[in-house]
Amino acid sequence: MNTTELYLVAMAIVFTVPYLIWRLGRTDYWAPLVVVQIVTGVLLGPGALGKAFPEYYQSIFTPAVIGALNGVAWWAVSLFVFIAGLELDLKKAIRYRGESAVTAGLALCTPLLFGCAAALVLVAVGPGWEGAKAQHWQFVLGVGMACAVTALPILILLMEKMGILRSALGQRILRYASLDDIAIWGVLALILLDWQRVGKQAIFLLMFAAATWGIRWLMRKLPERDRWYVALIWLIVVALGADWCGLHYMVGAFLAGAVLDADWFDQTQMDQLRHHVLLVLMPVFFLSTGLRTNWELGGVAVFGVAALLLLASVSGKLIGVHLAGRVLNWAPGEAFIVGWLLQTKALIEIIFANILLDKGVISSGTFTALLLMAVASTMLTTPVVSPKLAKQRELLAKSG
Repeated sequence: MNTTELYLVAMAIVFTVPYLIWRLGRTDYWAPLVVVQIVTGVLLGPGALGKAFPEYYQSIFTPAVIGALNGVAWWAVSLFVFIAGLELDLKKAIRYRGESAVTAGLALCTPLLFGCAAALVLVAVGPGWEGAKAQHWQFVLGVGMACAVTALPILILLMEKMGILRSALGQRILRYASLDDIAIWGVLALILLDWQRVGKQAIFLLMFAAATWGIRWLMRKLPERDRWYVALIWLIVVALGADWCGLHYMVGAFLAGAVLDADWFDQTQMDQLRHHVLLVLMPVFFLSTGLRTNWELGGVAVFGVAALLLLASVSGKLIGVHLAGRVLNWAPGEAFIVGWLLQTKALIEIIFANILLDKGVISSGTFTALLLMAVASTMLTTPVVSPKLAKQRELLAKSG
């Protein structure tokens, strides 16, 4: 087969296998399609399919095919992260800044500390977990922040399924997640700060600040039909600038979306765009992510580290939110629901881990462990939260 035919075979596998698992296995309650796609990407990678059928794997996933898939994946994740930045609702977060700051702060800092402690354990255990270009503080802070991540786009999807997205509780959770997202990307920029390129990064940030003023002025003047097209050009330019200065194109994509107002775009169109990016493009990103998994340090060791990181992530998030609930006098059971929803990792954590791997902060073994942790945390959310929500609704109905 030529490269085009092999590419189409790979694409057929990418879209067919996870869909069949999701539909025939009826996994939607505990594993939405997006989670099945992530897991399938891992199974199609060198650690599973590549080891079981090396000749078959190498005959399809040739360097040319992987390069073509990576090109689609880069654009897919740029769009996805850009939309995540657009969906930040900073106006409401500022309006309710006291309550939002307390909850978001504790929901971020507690799992961050737990994750940093887990990273220190990995440093003490021995080599193989840190990336080749990492300093100790970068590795510890990077893994800690990966444990603190909340996946805002997946959180929106899960709350929509549970019927609480537009409720007061759902909007509060989005505020907390929005503030945490800003902090997460800010810390990532700090981790990626390259003292050899600090001049370039300073130039980029100054130019970005000036360009932000210009794009906001322009967006207000443009008719709505032109805004999406201009926004895509803006996304490409900022992502290019961020990658040029050494920050990473995904950091640029997030910043490009975060400085724009969601009010300038039709909410229905934004929801449809997110849905279509997840449907049409992101499965290719999941496969390209799966192709980067590595089990060289041993399957048992990787699973053990994934379990340690999952414990640090989930327990840290729940403890932090329960502390916020006590400070703010929340109703009984509310902190449990908020904490479990905010610990959802999925895509943003995987994107975060991809950047750390690209920059040599973590090893491929740590990347695989973080990937497993993200999948497990997301799969736990719906089965844990749904019964609690149903019980609360039942009590409210009886008292009403």
